[in-house]
Amino acid sequence: MPRMARRVLLMAAAVAGVLTLGTLGYVFIAGYPWLDAIYMAVMTMTTVGYGEIHPLGRAARLFNTLYIAVSVSTMLMVIGIMTQAIFEAELRNVFGRRRMRKMLESLRGHYIVCGFGRVGRGAAAELRKTGAAVVVVDRDERRVERAQRAGCLALPGDATSDESLQEAGIARAAGLVAALSTDADNLFVVMSARTLNPSLRIAARAAEEETERKMLRAGADTVLAPYKTAGAQLALSLIKPHVRQFLDFALATPDWTVRIEQVEVAAASDLVGKSLAEARIRGEMQVVVLGIRRASGGMEFNPPASAVIGAGDCLIVMGEAEPLRRFEIRAAGGAER
Repeated sequence: MPRMARRVLLMAAAVAGVLTLGTLGYVFIAGYPWLDAIYMAVMTMTTVGYGEIHPLGRAARLFNTLYIAVSVSTMLMVIGIMTQAIFEAELRNVFGRRRMRKMLESLRGHYIVCGFGRVGRGAAAELRKTGAAVVVVDRDERRVERAQRAGCLALPGDATSDESLQEAGIARAAGLVAALSTDADNLFVVMSARTLNPSLRIAARAAEEETERKMLRAGADTVLAPYKTAGAQLALSLIKPHVRQFLDFALATPDWTVRIEQVEVAAASDLVGKSLAEARIRGEMQVVVLGIRRASGGMEFNPPASAVIGAGDCLIVMGEAEPLRRFEIRAAGGAER
């Protein structure tokens, strides 16, 4: 049981016990009716001091004296516990914020998720699967706590403000997801993020088609409409169920051995200047090249064997985990062949 819950339970039990003791004493010692006894017990414990409801005898006065001492001590204990709990909570917030700030200052190449609603949670979960550090920014304290339980660093704040984005380390981040509840807020986040970090990769959520174009013009690299995308996926599952199943397995099934990945070719790689046939990617490395995203921005789907690989090109490849790992090393300029 959490420490705070134990404290609350202790306070409730102490108050209930003292009230019960007082009620029973006023009934059996002072001879009060039950309702008057309860009223007298509460009044005495809270030190309101209205006076005696009915005259008290010597035994009842002695009990009343002892009960005042016990009840006042109990109330002081409850107030002390509450004060301590509030003070400790404030200290935790202060030190937690300081520790969070230090952790954020040490991050490099992390991802920022603005908004931890359904879309933001899904994006953060996928990013976490890759082993990347994720920083969540959300106004809602409950969502911030939920993000922390999910293994993310989380900041309570307004993601549309430059201060919150800077605190999340946007200058050192690799990417940002704008997943707030309104298109206007997401558009504002995109504009702010692009200004604060021109090289940042930005993915944004949009509900309206018109907003998609605005976000792209504002600097977003990718804009997705969840409802539109979900509708297309539902239709695809009906029209081409096997294609949809293949994509789900290749992109999102953890225990499936085949993966589709993107691999950037470094200038130091031996792949630079070679055709796909000369590089023998499929024959020797057991990796299939599905497409090439050229450094110039063009995209080639199902490239021919004569397609030449250039520095900065991004190869869309499919294969099993180990061949993909070896190919990534080779593309980065390592010694794998």
